[in-house]
Amino acid sequence: MSINSTADAGSQPRGTASGAGGADGGAASGPGAADAPRGLAGVVVTRTALGDVRGREGFYHYRQFSAIELARTRSFEDVWHLMVHGELPDAARRAAFTRRTAALRRLPEEVRAALPALAAASARSGPLAGLRTALSLYGAAQGFRPVYDTDAEARREDTLAACAVTPTLLTALHRLGRGLEPVDPRADLPYAANYLYMLTGSEPDPERARAVETYLISTIDHGFNASTFTARVIASTGADVAACLAGAVGALSGPLHGGAPSRALDTLDAIGSPDRIDPWIRARVLAGERIMGFGHPVYRTEDPRSRLLRTLAEGFGGPLVEFATEVERRVEALLAELKPGRELHTNVEFYAGVVMELCGLPREMFTPTFAAARVVGWSANILEQAEDSKIIRPAARYVGPVPPVPVPPAPAPESAA
Repeated sequence: MSINSTADAGSQPRGTASGAGGADGGAASGPGAADAPRGLAGVVVTRTALGDVRGREGFYHYRQFSAIELARTRSFEDVWHLMVHGELPDAARRAAFTRRTAALRRLPEEVRAALPALAAASARSGPLAGLRTALSLYGAAQGFRPVYDTDAEARREDTLAACAVTPTLLTALHRLGRGLEPVDPRADLPYAANYLYMLTGSEPDPERARAVETYLISTIDHGFNASTFTARVIASTGADVAACLAGAVGALSGPLHGGAPSRALDTLDAIGSPDRIDPWIRARVLAGERIMGFGHPVYRTEDPRSRLLRTLAEGFGGPLVEFATEVERRVEALLAELKPGRELHTNVEFYAGVVMELCGLPREMFTPTFAAARVVGWSANILEQAEDSKIIRPAARYVGPVPPVPVPPAPAPESAA
């Protein structure tokens, strides 16, 4: 059976690459090159002070603080400050940081003017596709300079600006794609509540705003997943912040990474009713198909984000939550029966989809909402990587025909008729 390895690759366990040479006989390129496992699994590529994922413990943290505890007890702005400045703010610093970032939410006119065309061009692909181009345009309009050429404070200012406008861009692209006018941001609303306000045009009720905020905090960072690694690779070239973030968004858009919250909810729709759970799941497990929302490449226990989001969902209650928890119970039982000895539990996407559905977010905005949180984690990683001037340049092992092969003569030009 294949399991869904989306969301995040997580941080890798401490270790080194395997020795040089390999079973298929090719040669690694470059002096001192060594083979590494597929997907760089288990390979430590850098040092970080931002956080870690401990898969066997079912635990992850942001700068030594439990990410789950932060999600339960602090605001999004608090954790944003922690990731960028390295410490949780006191009341005065929180107020100052909140005012500062809220003032950065508005878009420059040249970006606003381009959004209708971007929304039309990305109508079939969705707001996340439009965000890649919109972030690049925003960086150009703001005059972002390569991180290689700027100091730490200038880089930090660029990340704050880019993070602040990401929800504005996403919600504007979504609304324009539906024939609606964008909703201007409000500086008096916190990050999550303002996001929901710009999405719907109505101020959200506190319970739903807090549920979305909790989800956003829990997904700010998660080790060296594919999009974070992408952001750091681009940062290592010295490119500007917008280029780094656009690359990260591209990585996140893949269905094997961030594209699964709505797919997990689609699974619930496909099952339909409790009496169909067992035959539906059994048929797919035996056919080797993925069960979206289950399994993780790092966690060998329950994903702590799933546990947090299940609690949020149960706080809302209702038929969808009851059905989701019954599906979870039966899937885990069937996996234990059909794949004994393997620890397979729900991952973050399973209950993320349920929570976002309960909070009124349209399914096409599930992964964009993930991006609205992860942009902060990407930014912290970009800032950290920019402190190291060494470009990330791994080797590949060539396995094609033995070179050199003589170049055949160019074909004679065709004669004119």
